[in-house]
Amino acid sequence: MARTYRSSGLAITEHMLEVPLDHARPEGPKITVFAREFAAEDGGDRPYLVFFQGGPGSEAPRPLGGSPVFGERALKDYRLLLLDQRGTGLSTPIGALPGMSPQEQAEYLSHHRADSIVRDAEALRQHLGVDKWSILGQSFGGFCVTCYLSIAPEGLREAFITAGLPPVGRPTDDVYRVTYEVLRGRLEQHYARFPEDRDRLRRIYEHVETNDVRLPSGDRLTVDRIRHLGNMLGMSTGSDRLHYVLERPVASPGFLHEVDDPMGFMRNPLYAIVHEACYADGCVTAWAADRVMPDDFRDDPTMLWGEMLYPWVFEQYGPLQPLREAAELLAQHEWPALYDAGVLAHNDVPAAAAIWVYDMYVARVFSEETAGRIRGLRPWITNEFEHDGLRKDANRVLGRLIDLAQGRD
Repeated sequence: MARTYRSSGLAITEHMLEVPLDHARPEGPKITVFAREFAAEDGGDRPYLVFFQGGPGSEAPRPLGGSPVFGERALKDYRLLLLDQRGTGLSTPIGALPGMSPQEQAEYLSHHRADSIVRDAEALRQHLGVDKWSILGQSFGGFCVTCYLSIAPEGLREAFITAGLPPVGRPTDDVYRVTYEVLRGRLEQHYARFPEDRDRLRRIYEHVETNDVRLPSGDRLTVDRIRHLGNMLGMSTGSDRLHYVLERPVASPGFLHEVDDPMGFMRNPLYAIVHEACYADGCVTAWAADRVMPDDFRDDPTMLWGEMLYPWVFEQYGPLQPLREAAELLAQHEWPALYDAGVLAHNDVPAAAAIWVYDMYVARVFSEETAGRIRGLRPWITNEFEHDGLRKDANRVLGRLIDLAQGRD
């Protein structure tokens, strides 16, 4: 089904498509996927550019005032299609999955990685009668783009990636060992700017360990939850944001709201479930971030955590508790490969990727390694942006990637 309307000079079409939960079992249970299409008034015949959002577990951006994200540059050459990945937004959402056993929950959730998302996109492409389309992925969306290049390149005319070239064929342990090293550098920079924040943290910890501090959600505030504030440090304004949180009185409503859900688990529970699994290119994760944690992070609570997932989140976050046993099953799951190194080595889809030198979430060393394994991919390696570079200057970033993929330096 589709619905079209007009707003701010754009033709906007909403698409809803039923797809199998498991594409290997097309006769099995079904879910829906949603996508919102934007076209300039004179652009209804332009090729599609499909956007894969970061996360995992986050819906596509919602445009405000009728103007879509990546506006001018995207709509100059394309019709923009914003996909709500399965489990997010107006696609069939993920909640606590009531009425299912932990085994059934785990089975259901195992079909929410990049490979399933790519097959949803392919089903939508075929449904729309599109021969080939272009794709853009930010962060986890770049994992989806790389997977697309591996399993369905015949549907692609171009591929663009920002802050999301994933490790290929690497054990998940390798990913987190490097990520901790990058995070350590960010923490050193932050404490050099704001040396008083270490003592502030110690005072906050002492208070929450000796008092039953309740968050707006009703959960108890713990040291563990505060430590996940370190995830802010990967964004362009993250160090300032962290400092402004820590300067608030610990009992103030502002502080308590800031620390209630710094990772967005309660809004996007799928993020907590599949984040570590999204790195699993043919391996068992077994709570890799927890197992490979360096001693200084384990012993010193002022060494804040970044985008790492730990078993305790399914105990301390009330909405995640019904998924605790399923999360444990998935941590021990033997995940199939997401990427085909042989196909990538013979890629003939024009492709370009932005690699940010100081990216805290998707390590540069692995992104450069993967860029070298995708035939014809042209990397743009720069220190001009942090992980949120596409959000900060979409026209410039997307324009640069289009030029690179189309051979214009």
